[in-house]
Amino acid sequence: MAENIDAFRKEVSDWLEANCPASMRQPPSSEDDAVWGGRNAKYSNPDAKKWLDAMGSKGWTAPTWPKEYGGGGLSKEENKVLQEELRKIKARSPLSSFGLWMLGPVLLEFANEEQKKTHLPKIIRGEIRWCQGYSEPGAGSDLAGLQTRAVLDGDHYVINGQKVWTSYANHADWIFCLVRTDTSVKHEGISFILFDMETEGVKTSPIKLISGNSPFCETFFDNVRVPKENLVGRVNGGWEIAKRLLQHERSNISAGGFTGSSSMPMQDVAKTFFGESDGRVADAVMRERVAAHRMDSHAFQLMLKRSAEQAKAGMGPGAFSSVFKVFGAELNKKKYDLLMDLLGTQGLGWEGDGFNDHELGTTRQWLRSKANSIEGGTTEINLNVVSKRVLGLMDHQ
Repeated sequence: MAENIDAFRKEVSDWLEANCPASMRQPPSSEDDAVWGGRNAKYSNPDAKKWLDAMGSKGWTAPTWPKEYGGGGLSKEENKVLQEELRKIKARSPLSSFGLWMLGPVLLEFANEEQKKTHLPKIIRGEIRWCQGYSEPGAGSDLAGLQTRAVLDGDHYVINGQKVWTSYANHADWIFCLVRTDTSVKHEGISFILFDMETEGVKTSPIKLISGNSPFCETFFDNVRVPKENLVGRVNGGWEIAKRLLQHERSNISAGGFTGSSSMPMQDVAKTFFGESDGRVADAVMRERVAAHRMDSHAFQLMLKRSAEQAKAGMGPGAFSSVFKVFGAELNKKKYDLLMDLLGTQGLGWEGDGFNDHELGTTRQWLRSKANSIEGGTTEINLNVVSKRVLGLMDHQ
């Protein structure tokens, strides 16, 4: 077994050396450098497209998914080797994708064979960009209160309603959407359906955030006709799929959204603005705060690593993903609070001369981080999940 793994490591190393461009061996310089794929994808660097195509053709954007759907088909030991070799050359992720992080895992579990063969290969190769149709103006924390209707009309469902906070809906090709197919019951009247965002009757409107960006949208459905074969799972069985997808979402928000570093390591920011003494941050209070944050971040990374090992052993994300979400959200908000304290008055800039890209980016990310405790399920909702399903506590009347 060890000899086989060693041979596989050599194969991976050689392949990466030949196929990972030099410019893809360093962190993205901005959010615009991330590759989301899709029918209308734009690449700020041609190497990003080469890297995506290379990894997609190997199935290594989804290394453990079955080969029959375009995945890598790697064992947990092989995937560990792949991830180690990718980190060794500091390779950036070839694809950011809600399809990879959320939809694909539930399709593997709940979709029929035709749906898997249709959608999974396109997700893996980054050919289709997906968005998530969950929250509504009257159904946020109480997601099961959603009112977007899907009425069967012959061979199609006719969908009417509205979603909100639909991330990147204005750039997405397809949507995975929760719809109400039975109004007589709440949780048991929800179904899970997929459809093309270019379908007649679909409209999106970006929402500008306090950070100045507009990643979220309002999404409207006006008599949208969707083939009934696009329904995943059984009619009125969507709540089970919705909950499982939320577990994947919370795990991935924690792992991907809260663990990335700023463009300058925090200790370097502290040394820049508070001085350096014998290689350390000169100010004792700030040195202690930076050290405390680094320890908390390291503990969080270890917790995520343990979860990843459990997943490789066949244990799904489960309710414990809510622990990651709560801790990760608070950790990220504290990170940007600390960075703003380190920047001082240089953290007050919005645009123009006198502020560099790092300072301006930190200010906007500080504002953006305030939504961490809302997206992917509010902190209050996730704490309820932790109390009931992790700690086994009962509701108090």
